[in-house]
Amino acid sequence: MILIQVQKNQRILSAFIVWAILLIPLSGAFAEGDKKSEPTPLSTNNPNISKEELGYLVEPLTKDELSVEANGWLQVLKKHVAGVSEVQIQTLKSEGDEKTKLLETVNKLKEEQTALTDRLKVVIEELESKGGEIKDYESYITAISGVEVDVSDASATWSVITGWLTSTEGGIRWAKNILFFLVFILISWILSKVVGKAVKKAVANIKSASALLKEFIVNISRKAIFIVGFVVALSMLEVNVGPLLAAIGAVGFIMGFALQGTLSNFAAGIMILIYRPYDVGDLVDVGGTLGKVDAMTIVSTTLRKPDNQKVVIPNNMIWGNIITNITGTSKRRVDLVFGIGYSDDIAKAQKILEDILRTNESILKDPEPVVKVHELADSSVNFVVRPWVKTENYWDVYWDITRTVKERFDAEGVSIPFPQRDVHVHQLTNT
Repeated sequence: MILIQVQKNQRILSAFIVWAILLIPLSGAFAEGDKKSEPTPLSTNNPNISKEELGYLVEPLTKDELSVEANGWLQVLKKHVAGVSEVQIQTLKSEGDEKTKLLETVNKLKEEQTALTDRLKVVIEELESKGGEIKDYESYITAISGVEVDVSDASATWSVITGWLTSTEGGIRWAKNILFFLVFILISWILSKVVGKAVKKAVANIKSASALLKEFIVNISRKAIFIVGFVVALSMLEVNVGPLLAAIGAVGFIMGFALQGTLSNFAAGIMILIYRPYDVGDLVDVGGTLGKVDAMTIVSTTLRKPDNQKVVIPNNMIWGNIITNITGTSKRRVDLVFGIGYSDDIAKAQKILEDILRTNESILKDPEPVVKVHELADSSVNFVVRPWVKTENYWDVYWDITRTVKERFDAEGVSIPFPQRDVHVHQLTNT
């Protein structure tokens, strides 16, 4: 019985050993299969691939695929940087011509390093656009960028500087970038002027638009063209304008809270431009100030008072208050009041007033002027005199009629009473 059990255990052990022998190559095959299944970068096969071609190559890739490509280029760049470091270590141990040759080699390797860095940037920019995290890549690029100069060795310093200046990926590259930047700025400035003139001619034919609105449209067109050109010019300096625009947006959001008063002025300025309560050159009473509209910006309006004082009023103080446009219409009514004594002839006085209005050439016939007895006051019988005139003739007519009425009343014997008081004295007698 014991012998049978031992033989049975031996058979089980033998079977286990056979299965183990069979599984060993299979496990190796699985391991090799897993190793083969690891993704490998496709765009690093040719490190000299152009940036444009590389951009088209990685454009259809997903975020995960782009991560593989980015890691591949990072490894290529890392290996190259390691080679540069080895040569730089050799320069520390060398002197004279040998050191100069090694520094020239370093410059050439740095130039190749810049080219590899550019290709890594192409990949990580595409990765960022598809939601990938690129902070570590950018940190590495920042850490290895730049030119190190040993100022204690004049000849070495000169070799590094001249090498960088003559490098196609160094000084020559940045000279081209700066040149393109200046050219784009100049083109943007010229284009903004041309577009501004074209827009000015276009809006000049819009009769329903105010001069303020026309000027605003022209200025916005000019500035928009120049700002777009400036952003494009920054890209010529290899500045990533995406984060810059995002930063500007964030700063704008913060400043929106900090400058709420200014934004309210801006909004009021827009409303004034749209609804046109006044225009440049109009005589207005806004915010409790009387004056002619001298200029207007999107946040304030400048008035010139009758005594030539210059007043700048925030637009939100104007839009939130009563606006009186005195010269907003072509005609105005002049309201005058003249009094005669109770003993004077009313019909005679009315005839004199009507004759004065009839002979004044600045007074309009339509609407017809009005002369009526209006009030029996304490010391006088008052006439209202209401002629209509062109807006620009208002004050001339006002002053002329006032003077002429005084002269004619004096000549015709019609009195112009002044306030007086009768005092009655009663004597008391003693009884």
